[in-house]
Amino acid sequence: MSEKALTDLAAGHGARTAPSAPAVPSRMLRKAGSQIRRAMPPVAAFILFIGGWELFCRLADMKPYLLPKPSDIVRAATENASNLWVSVYTTISEAVVGFLLSIVLGVGLAIILASSKLMERSIYPYAIIMQTIPIVAVAPIIVIWFGAGMNAIVIIAFLIGFFPMLSNTLIGLNSTDHNMKNLFYLYNASPIQSMFRLRLPAALPYIVAGLKISCTLAVIGAIVGEYIAGIGGGKGGLGYAITVAASRLQTAYLFACGLSASLLGIGFFLLVNAFSKWMLSSWHESEMGSSEG
Repeated sequence: MSEKALTDLAAGHGARTAPSAPAVPSRMLRKAGSQIRRAMPPVAAFILFIGGWELFCRLADMKPYLLPKPSDIVRAATENASNLWVSVYTTISEAVVGFLLSIVLGVGLAIILASSKLMERSIYPYAIIMQTIPIVAVAPIIVIWFGAGMNAIVIIAFLIGFFPMLSNTLIGLNSTDHNMKNLFYLYNASPIQSMFRLRLPAALPYIVAGLKISCTLAVIGAIVGEYIAGIGGGKGGLGYAITVAASRLQTAYLFACGLSASLLGIGFFLLVNAFSKWMLSSWHESEMGSSEG
């Protein structure tokens, strides 16, 4: 065999046996790049807004008690970090308990109403009427019945988040595909089996929508309850902290408390949104597309 043929043979053997370079996960890189591009506009807008706010306050020589600079708000939050954390923790506790009560009782009552059209026509209109009454008007009655403090605040947070859970769950239970209900009927499924094996799973997207609404309303209800029924001192929530800061003209700390309440609501929403993606992304169209993108 010629020298050229031996060289070509050796080169071909080396090409076959040499380990290939690791493939670049192009899909992951594209996804990360897409997320960065999606996040850049709101981040840039936030930086411009904060920078413009800071610059305006400095150039206009605004008094801190009228309009504090972002740096003043950060300083006030840092100086009162221990008190702010206690207030946030108190509000979280009240909002979470009220939110969980709204889930349990809202979904439970919706299941009862969906099981009987007569009961739905009898009770549901009164639930709508209760929802139209401003919570500020009901709160003093709750304080009289249950006393000021944690119990009254939790009930107020529950009431403000109860109707979205009831309404969305009931709509979902009544929107079950009739063909599937007929199929369960042909297989002699009992009403309980149809409810918990067909109608309730089919209503999950509606229940998740109610969760997304109720979770932020629970935070609002807790803060409103703290305005009316809160206990002060070292265990007061964000509502009490906002009231004290406003009465003392501590505007920077007032902004810090308000931003903390906003971040708390956003955090609740993001947790519920992540839960909905985990629960629905494998089978429901509303989340399958977002999980792939």
